[in-house]
Amino acid sequence: MSSQTVSTKLRQIAEQARRYPDRVFTTLAHHIDVEFLREAYRRTNKRSSPGVDGVTAKQYAENLETNLPALYERLRNGRYKAPPVERTWLEKEDGKKRPIGKPAFEDKIVQRAVVMLLEAIYEQDFYDFSHGFRRGRSPHRALKELRQQCVGMKIGWIVDADISSFFDSIDRSWLRKYLQQRVNDGNILRLIGKWLNAGVMDQGIWSHSETGTPQGGVVSPILANIFLHHVLDDWFTKVVRPRMKGPCFLLRFADDFVVGCKLESDARRIMAVLPKRFGRFGLSIHPDKSKLISFGKPPREESRGQSGRGTFDFLGFTHYWARSRQGYWVIKRKTASKRQRRAQKALWEWCRRNRHSPIPAQHHQLCQKLRGHFQYYYIRSNYRCLMAVREYVGKAWQYWLNRRHQGRSMPWERFERLLEVLPLPMPERVYWI
Repeated sequence: MSSQTVSTKLRQIAEQARRYPDRVFTTLAHHIDVEFLREAYRRTNKRSSPGVDGVTAKQYAENLETNLPALYERLRNGRYKAPPVERTWLEKEDGKKRPIGKPAFEDKIVQRAVVMLLEAIYEQDFYDFSHGFRRGRSPHRALKELRQQCVGMKIGWIVDADISSFFDSIDRSWLRKYLQQRVNDGNILRLIGKWLNAGVMDQGIWSHSETGTPQGGVVSPILANIFLHHVLDDWFTKVVRPRMKGPCFLLRFADDFVVGCKLESDARRIMAVLPKRFGRFGLSIHPDKSKLISFGKPPREESRGQSGRGTFDFLGFTHYWARSRQGYWVIKRKTASKRQRRAQKALWEWCRRNRHSPIPAQHHQLCQKLRGHFQYYYIRSNYRCLMAVREYVGKAWQYWLNRRHQGRSMPWERFERLLEVLPLPMPERVYWI
């Protein structure tokens, strides 16, 4: 079976799911054979860190023709054991630490195989306003749709809600119930159960939680989308929107979502019912981070150059009304201040840690980091924020180069001559949204 054959089988499953939206798939696991695992291996990220077993993608590939058949036999005989996820901690901007999970590479392959089957089915069920972790979707497509919806529906109010610790709080009994409505293959459900109960290994100590999905797991994003499809998306579409008096929309990217309403009364009704809805499924809406925002188009009589009052953050951008160069009111976006500070702090720390490296190597890495930042954040009306980051990088680089040992310091005059030879990149527009 070739990669093309695997894709054909997935298309056939997708077509059945599309034609029969009420069908429950009870036989899926037999599709996962050696060639299916090979395709899953091909689609698995090979640059991430190894898990608890210490096996890297390169080491696994050295004996791939032996490893994949052995893996298939364990899956076929039900002897596959899901290893715990290795946990590390990443420091956040506010001083707190965020857990990062590192699954074993072989476990990622199996999870990817299951995800391929689940995606073929659930991509036919998911709504178009759900954008997170889906093929052919991106944050920029969501941002474009958000702007179009706000303008097209003449939205006056935004419900900006935040789910507290979503991935760690998913109720597994509800998740299993939702899965069984579409996928009731015992082998697939047992595999998912193994991942949910595998636990984490933190500095050699194993721990287990009764809620949540595997940290860093390949399967976690689609399980989260399935859960929120039922808890939020389907409920909003079939129950909430028909009861509203005016136009409204929902836009979701993973667990980050906003609701736009034309009428204040509709927005307040949704804001009031959201905590009750999520509480029913073991989730909570953060009381401090969730808010109702007046986001209507400002009246014509407001002076030129003035910005609208209401703003909200979504997908790393602050959204606000402002005058265009032609004098029209338009929705503009700029890098959210929290993201701006985080990026600048990370670049400052990088310059400090690498100040003794060869200057050409430092320049190469800084250019890559800047281009990566520009690639995501360069959208219309955000040029100033990008130039601010570029200017900050120049000052940080010079500051730490100048604090190397005597004879290798870098006063500003010398640094300006260096920039003539090794200039920092300028922002280049990627997305016209």
